[in-house]
Amino acid sequence: MPLVPQRRLLGRIASLRERFDQFGLSALLITHLPNVFYLSNFRGSAGMLLVTRDAATLVVDARYATAATALLDGPAGCDEIDLALVESSFEQTVAARLERSGPSGGGRILGIESTHMTVSQHEWFVRTLAGSVTVEPTSGLVEEGRAVKDADELSTLREAGRRISSVMAQALTGLRPGLSERDVAADIDRSIVQAGFDRPAFETIVAAGPNTALPHARPSHRVLESGQVVLLDFGGMLDGYCVDLTRVATLGPPSDEAMTWHRAVQDAHAAALTVVRPGVSAEDVDSAAREALVAHGLAEAFSHGTGHGLGIEVHEAPRVGKRREPADAEAVAPIRAGMVFTVEPGVYLPSRGGIRLEDDLVVTDTGYELLTHVPLDLRVV
Repeated sequence: MPLVPQRRLLGRIASLRERFDQFGLSALLITHLPNVFYLSNFRGSAGMLLVTRDAATLVVDARYATAATALLDGPAGCDEIDLALVESSFEQTVAARLERSGPSGGGRILGIESTHMTVSQHEWFVRTLAGSVTVEPTSGLVEEGRAVKDADELSTLREAGRRISSVMAQALTGLRPGLSERDVAADIDRSIVQAGFDRPAFETIVAAGPNTALPHARPSHRVLESGQVVLLDFGGMLDGYCVDLTRVATLGPPSDEAMTWHRAVQDAHAAALTVVRPGVSAEDVDSAAREALVAHGLAEAFSHGTGHGLGIEVHEAPRVGKRREPADAEAVAPIRAGMVFTVEPGVYLPSRGGIRLEDDLVVTDTGYELLTHVPLDLRVV
């Protein structure tokens, strides 16, 4: 997997430190592994990154000692990041490093990622650091930087979009009666790897007939039959970045009902894209899709948000959906050039069926650029 060069890691860490001021932080403890990867190139099943105002420390246990040392000493290492190996626990190691990194006494504030730390860990830090460091919950400080992709990230996502589009075109062509949903999903997963992806980005969705009414249907032993709608939703991770694509097909001529649903969703998809440009809110994009479905009398059949951010995770900022209460800053914040997200309206009629159409896009200075390129028509196979 290509690694982020030092200059970009330094820029990401510097940008993060600029956001310390909104919480008055002296340091931030990063425990969400995708965020650790974003700032350090380290990818493992356990690890923490402690970023202070003038240093950064990657904390790993013995399982990753060799790999982390090679990473930091290698060409993709970052001079500003040093390594701390766990002796007793991650928490103890972080606390010891904090004691070494600043003056004794009160006044220092340690930020934690409140969404990604357990209550017991938080309580341990509060109790152990009492009198010397105040523990302050934070949310989204690293994710705010991740939301806008740089040129190298966009290059990876464009290539991933091209490859996943090719896999989808192949998968649609291979549909036929007699195959089970699981058969089709297994074939797709093999194709994703053969296309050069690290792995599928999530569990591949193949739904046929009434199962298409389940937004997150899991492939079953249901056999594809003539006349049915088949929904394919899958993605791939390429060099650590995720893409996601959904299309539908019918095995033989579609029913009038399927055509009606598909036309409505295609209109909602087009309406959402029409709104996308810097300065509008994610809520505006979602509202455009919903209003199109109102015109078709299918608004109540749309049960999820219109889209989600893509990047290191298959679901990240921005969230493209309705405003939630209490005050939802993410939904009303303006989208920015460089953000990457899906547009995926759908309608779901329990026991009858459903349709979803999903593409990936990057916001440009004047609008958007599609990253996925598969015709939106209701494919007849």
